[in-house]
Amino acid sequence: MLLLLMLSAAVLPAGAFESRNATRAVGDVTLTCETPGNWTFRTAVTEQDGKEYLCVEMSAPEPALPPVFTLSFALPQLGTHHLWNINGTARFPLKPEWASAARFKSSLASGMPLYAFINDGDDNRLTLACDEVSRELISVMGVKEEGCLLVWKTTWFTVPEAPMTAYRTTLCLDARDVFWADAVREASLWMREAAGCVAGPVPEAAYEPLYSTWYQYHQEVYDHELEKECALAASLGIKTLIVDDGWQTDNNLRGYAFCGDWRLSSRRFPDMPAHVKRIQRTGLKYMMWYSVPFVGRHSDAYARFKDCILFTQKDFYDAPGDFYAVLDPRFPEVREYLTGLYVKAVREWGLDGFKLDFIDSFRFGKDGDPALRDGYAGRDVKTVPEGVSLLMTGIRDTLSRLNPDVLIEFRQKYVGPAITRFGNMFRVSDCPGDAQQNRIGICNLRVGAPGVAVHSDMIEWHPEETPGEVARNIQSALFGVVQYSMVLAQLPEEHLEVVRCWLDFSRRHRGALLKGWFRPHHPEAGYPYVEAGDGTETVKAVYQDGLVVPAAVSALPETVINASAEDGVTADFKARSSRVRIYDCRGRLLQSKTYRSGLRRVDIPSGGWMEIINR
Repeated sequence: MLLLLMLSAAVLPAGAFESRNATRAVGDVTLTCETPGNWTFRTAVTEQDGKEYLCVEMSAPEPALPPVFTLSFALPQLGTHHLWNINGTARFPLKPEWASAARFKSSLASGMPLYAFINDGDDNRLTLACDEVSRELISVMGVKEEGCLLVWKTTWFTVPEAPMTAYRTTLCLDARDVFWADAVREASLWMREAAGCVAGPVPEAAYEPLYSTWYQYHQEVYDHELEKECALAASLGIKTLIVDDGWQTDNNLRGYAFCGDWRLSSRRFPDMPAHVKRIQRTGLKYMMWYSVPFVGRHSDAYARFKDCILFTQKDFYDAPGDFYAVLDPRFPEVREYLTGLYVKAVREWGLDGFKLDFIDSFRFGKDGDPALRDGYAGRDVKTVPEGVSLLMTGIRDTLSRLNPDVLIEFRQKYVGPAITRFGNMFRVSDCPGDAQQNRIGICNLRVGAPGVAVHSDMIEWHPEETPGEVARNIQSALFGVVQYSMVLAQLPEEHLEVVRCWLDFSRRHRGALLKGWFRPHHPEAGYPYVEAGDGTETVKAVYQDGLVVPAAVSALPETVINASAEDGVTADFKARSSRVRIYDCRGRLLQSKTYRSGLRRVDIPSGGWMEIINR
């Protein structure tokens, strides 16, 4: 039962309003509104399962623009060393509160209002989450130099908003002494439930390894080359193809000036339906890339929708004649047009899915909301998040009727609870050649967006790389669905052996790697040790030399991957006797051996692994 701790109400005067709300986790949380007008605020703090919830309700006697308001607190920095967020990178630093890096934005299509203060011991110190997952929130979190305080401030309604008469939002405060990722995962699930965002179903195909054309081909894609590549990819165990940018244009300058009409390049794909069928006959599903909001200057769509745009590329810098504009999803004809593109591609070309890109570009330019200049004429909703939600709901529902298992990929930073309703594959943001950042992104998404199919960024390596380094690149992506972006036909045979080995490994251990419990350790160090399991086995990976890996912890089978740069892993065997098999990076059995309990140096080569097969 929820315990009511505090309830306050105030009829706002003409001046600023402020209220203080007592919590156990952070002391007083202050609500401040400088221009409340006729709005009335009510706040309540409740507690359940060791967490506190601060609810803010506001109302007005008649429709009015909601006022800007802020929640804030400050508390001593005691045993707190890092600040986690879902789009964070290496070290997850605590920044001074005045620094630009201490400022975070979240919205329907960018990030999520979920942050965790953690210590060097993988412990949660304070996790904060808000159920406002659609509107833009601006948060400032960092260290206040005077007194060495942790400060937090989140502000609502900083962008144009439609008139309303009531609004409600809730903040979750979790200061329990638990493993940091458990607190974050629970907070994410609470956000979904509180915001009414039910994640969509994930078809099994979303967990299959994937081949992407982007990093090696860029816009130079041709049907006959892809058909040869996919035959080889299928023989290795890859199950899905994404044809990225380039299929819709003969221009190869990497810009978006020719997006918007989404007509095939007849030079590259003279017979798309026949080509798609040939790929599918190899056993691969076929997906294609679209930059959803963009209409290029050279497209017919630009002329058609020139009065239905949010901004143009020229709003931010002096673009040449080859610029693009971003469509306004508040226009029903825009939503109908975009949805119709994907329906046509499924019906006429036989596609299995889509990579829907740049959802986070649905925003205002430097001149603000263009709808204010013409009184929202032609728009059936007044806020961009509402328009995006209607667009994506329509796309999801329409495509699902055509194919219940349609594949839809999004990528960081649009990965929050509101977006998980619309897609079933969520990929790490672009980090070509950066295995550590790929691993960081995967771990962030696995923890912050539980229950979805998390995909790695496309992995690549130089054809002259050693087999062990190729394996380590794959291993950094192994706790997500691995996307490959290499010209397979140009790889040496030893590289193909490594790829085949780890595709087979990921298939055999898919339940443990992708679908069960997940514990990534020490985000501040780039997640040097990760473990996962599904109740039938455990898979552990060490990415840094010098770590001690707990081994033979339970009676379940265990696998320990040496993804560090050094040969050998130090394992602390918990069982009295453990029989192991050791493999190299290509899956070749090197030795079988029995280890007694205690610390032991195990000769697992870099890029290889150890199986503990019995006790």
